[in-house]
Amino acid sequence: MLQKFNPRNERIKVYVGDQLYPRSEAKVSVFDSSVQGGDAVWEGLRVYEGGIFCLDRHLSRLRDSAKALRFANIPSLDSIKRAVFQTLEANEMRSDTHIRLTLTRGEKITSGMDPRLNQAGCCLIVLAEWKPPVYDNDRGIRVITSSVARNSPQHLDSKIHHNNLLNNILAKIQANVAGVDAAVMLDAYGFVAELNDTNLFMVKSGQLFTPHADACLPGITRGLVLEIAQSLDIPTQEKNLSLTDFYTADEVFATGTMGELTAVKEIDGRLIENDSSFRILPKIIDQFRQLNQELIEPLPF
Repeated sequence: MLQKFNPRNERIKVYVGDQLYPRSEAKVSVFDSSVQGGDAVWEGLRVYEGGIFCLDRHLSRLRDSAKALRFANIPSLDSIKRAVFQTLEANEMRSDTHIRLTLTRGEKITSGMDPRLNQAGCCLIVLAEWKPPVYDNDRGIRVITSSVARNSPQHLDSKIHHNNLLNNILAKIQANVAGVDAAVMLDAYGFVAELNDTNLFMVKSGQLFTPHADACLPGITRGLVLEIAQSLDIPTQEKNLSLTDFYTADEVFATGTMGELTAVKEIDGRLIENDSSFRILPKIIDQFRQLNQELIEPLPF
């Protein structure tokens, strides 16, 4: 599914550094760490009617990622919130909006890899666009398995929500060539980690399973699904899962801010029937919609 350009985004204002710029003027320096080495962290936020979903959880993860990478002068939660609200207000956005929030290590005094060259502090970017979820939840998605493995904690810990996404991009290229929506990425041992862009769940005989968050990002939506399942008394287990487990599952679905909750209809040509007598995904979606109201940070304008 290729997202289309929304003409409403042609004149948006983007927050870069400490002020707003028109879209055509929103830029970072060629010496910025994001340009020099993908040295940045990010979050995807979704704005529903009147508020931002799970804002505090996302901002805490952003700051944790920056701390793990030893960024200097990390902005406070309050200052990041002010920048986000300022951007939304300037664009008159109160719903149907996706925010790409990026924090770079900042500008270097000369090109190079050494973080000691970053002496100007972090650079915050708030890019808010009119954008629906990337997947069509009614249609579901088709996926293939990528030959590109997900990073292990020994190489680049996925718990750091970093901008170095080349292995995910390579997996997405394989999905594009195969004519499907996304690619399953395996861990170093051949177990399923996640899709190139979202987390994965599967259902077998009324029990909900998801891979350990070792070689995948422990997503915000993933965590909410686990909480919802517990509240619904659905047996849930995090464990190593092979492709065969997913091929033979009663249900498979993906979770993430950019795609919400989406049924996976086909994996490597194997159809996921999604016809068990007790379907779990619709029940979780219903609860997720209710949580939208409870976990929204109201907009102050």
